[in-house]
Amino acid sequence: MNAPTNLLDSSPRLALVHDFLIQMGGAEKVVEVMADAFPEASVYTSATFGENLFPVFRSPRVRNSWMQQLPGMKKFHKKLFFLYPLAFKFLRMVPSEIAWISSSSFSKWIPKPAGTKFVCYCHTPPRFFWNPDEYLENEIRNPFLRGFVRRLMPLFRASDLRQSRKVDLFIANSRNVQKRIRENYGRGSIVVYPPVDVERFQVSERVDDFYLIVSRLVAYKHIDRAVRAFTGSGKKLVIIGDGPDRARLESIAGPSVTFLGRAPDETVTEMMATCRAYIFPGSEDFGITPVEAQACGKPVIAYRDGGALETVIEGETGVFFDHPEPASLTEAVEKFEAAVWNPEVIRQNAERFSTARFLRETREILESMREQGRQGQISDLILSDSGEMNVDSGMRISCPVS
Repeated sequence: MNAPTNLLDSSPRLALVHDFLIQMGGAEKVVEVMADAFPEASVYTSATFGENLFPVFRSPRVRNSWMQQLPGMKKFHKKLFFLYPLAFKFLRMVPSEIAWISSSSFSKWIPKPAGTKFVCYCHTPPRFFWNPDEYLENEIRNPFLRGFVRRLMPLFRASDLRQSRKVDLFIANSRNVQKRIRENYGRGSIVVYPPVDVERFQVSERVDDFYLIVSRLVAYKHIDRAVRAFTGSGKKLVIIGDGPDRARLESIAGPSVTFLGRAPDETVTEMMATCRAYIFPGSEDFGITPVEAQACGKPVIAYRDGGALETVIEGETGVFFDHPEPASLTEAVEKFEAAVWNPEVIRQNAERFSTARFLRETREILESMREQGRQGQISDLILSDSGEMNVDSGMRISCPVS
């Protein structure tokens, strides 16, 4: 494929859409990379708040819905989930050739202008629609409200399925999510792994006597597995991050577990470079932090599920534990300590997920949409077999004329 030209040669050509810009996590890092790469593209979202907001989002190019003005929006944005579809339905996008939609919940609800192609970068189909049990248990403590919300879920699933039909092309952030797109929407997709700023990290020969977690402290991350395991073993665990589950985690932690709260990037980089290994106790759609740790040459000890199966090579860049319980993690730590690791090999694995690779693959896809979509169908893309850009088996990439 020839090198693509800049999609923004004649503005406006590209619009960016995201669910909300309130908590700065992995999905927001992907949007940040896109916003930096396409500086003239408007960013449409439901609401934008927070002292930790990435600088690129503190800009007039970010266009919010009416939910931005809701009292209590910052504190209760998760509990107000039933308002997001309405907010996006009233959010009007300036027509462009392509709308790149970053979605794990409601951004697909935005109206589709005539002539605009929708490319959805799917972090996951909404878990609270399609797998509601864990979400409801962790996010809604009141049993009466939880029961009410549960009864609404079939309606939201049906609506989400309808919105998915507006999408001309799905891009999954992992094979793990690619499978869920097929199961939930009946759609094929291309895998483009998220961008990881591997250049920010360097291999260090220094190894201090502690293990590390960097994460938002929310129940579904299952940080408690690690807290219980390291409290039981007495080995040192440092946890960077904050969130609503912190008080509970501190209450079950022994003296060998240290909570640092939120930390600046410089501290995170240093701790990644000097830890013994990185602990990844839950199941994520992809999981950026294990790749960042590998960029420092550090092995990862991960639960054998989700995106870690695609980023960690067992025996070369890390160790898996098989059972979602502290004893299984403790056993994996012992296995790690008995092995010999090559930091340079681990670093090379991380480089497969670089920001440059993400932008190259994304530009190729968007350019194909622009050049071939006008004829009513996009021919099959030339995709590698490495998994870095992987098309769903049997899928033909088509783009119906709007």
